Amino acid sequence: MTGQTAAGVPASPATIDPEVWPGVAHAPSGTKALVAGKAAGLLFKAAVRRLPLRVAYPDGSVLGTGGPDAPVMTMLRPAAFEVRIGDNGLIGLGESFMAGDWEASDLAGVLEVFAASVDTLIPAPLQKLRSLYLPRTPRQERNEEHNTRSNISRHYDLSNELFSNFLDTTMSYSSALFPLSDGALDSVPWDALAEAQQAKIDRLLDKAGVGSGTRLLEIGTGWGELALRAAARGATVYSVTLSSEQRALAQERIAAAGYADQVTVALQDYRAVEGEFDAVVSVEMVEAVGYEYWPIYFQTIDRVLAPGGKVAIQAITMPHGRMLATRNAYTWVHKYIFPGGFLPSVRAIESVTQQHTTLRVRERMGLGDHYAATLRLWEEQFIARSQEVGGLGFDAVFQRMWLFYLCYSRAGFQSGYLDVQQIVLDRREAQL
Repeated sequence: MTGQTAAGVPASPATIDPEVWPGVAHAPSGTKALVAGKAAGLLFKAAVRRLPLRVAYPDGSVLGTGGPDAPVMTMLRPAAFEVRIGDNGLIGLGESFMAGDWEASDLAGVLEVFAASVDTLIPAPLQKLRSLYLPRTPRQERNEEHNTRSNISRHYDLSNELFSNFLDTTMSYSSALFPLSDGALDSVPWDALAEAQQAKIDRLLDKAGVGSGTRLLEIGTGWGELALRAAARGATVYSVTLSSEQRALAQERIAAAGYADQVTVALQDYRAVEGEFDAVVSVEMVEAVGYEYWPIYFQTIDRVLAPGGKVAIQAITMPHGRMLATRNAYTWVHKYIFPGGFLPSVRAIESVTQQHTTLRVRERMGLGDHYAATLRLWEEQFIARSQEVGGLGFDAVFQRMWLFYLCYSRAGFQSGYLDVQQIVLDRREAQL
């Protein structure tokens, strides 16, 4: 049984199964990898020397401008770390953490420093060459209709029990909306999360005008909480998902609440939806659609939306310039967490809907700080439940991967690199 580091992070095992973790078990080797590692090491050290953190090496040297309270990145195997990032860029950063080449007691803090400096970590002339040496998205991970279910299953069908170990009782896997009157978002407690998740859902349902008699389409079921709350309002809900695990639990929860006659959960691609709906709601699903498929996603919503209907979506977004710069990139998140995914910008959503649909963005609200708070609570719960997660068969490498993902995401919101928006769309302009 694996132990834990001082911060509660599962310690990586002495040996890692290369069949389970082929990109993690062994650092790249050979002359090319060593040369790339030396170059990457020099670039990394030059970058961190001017960043507000501390990078501690086995020989006692410390790089960075951070003071005593700054986050600390502790190098355990610097040579392996360097060849990994030299061979695979930021994918190597995540894989080196999974392998235990470095540790951090405040992992989100370390990653936040990197996220805040993402545009300047690599010298500008070298950034222009990234496309020549960084990996590209495998063809089988593009979100074509025959690939999408496989992509979704790789994340959401891991195990309902895994997710239940760090999500609250609503089983909501998206940003909550906390009442600001409850104090600072960086200190909201775990027992505030379920109510904040319901507040997020209720706001989306309100904005979409969901009430008694509403015919609601939900794109992306999750584990059914939104469908449950819509049904409680008297709506008839048609919800689509590509996760068989999520569908099974959602149907179980819906039946237990007595709403089986009002809610249909279909194992179906959003592109195949037929019929007419008074409202469409979709929570953090557009991120899984893929850059080239955004037009058909919004065209599908436009096609099924009844006259006078409203749309409310919640979407994780990034700045437009970064979106354009990374739209062809293949990242650690793609490889290990969300194959086929890509985050839109607000401008991209506005542009796609204007060019390809009769829908128009009417209102939006950013809640990135709320997502940072949500992720902090998930992270704390995940660490606290490490033994239970291990009992489900998820080894230390998986747990370090998942923790890196949660902290990587939180760092994005805390730094402002990422945001999450509730966006309301309708057709008023087209009717003028």
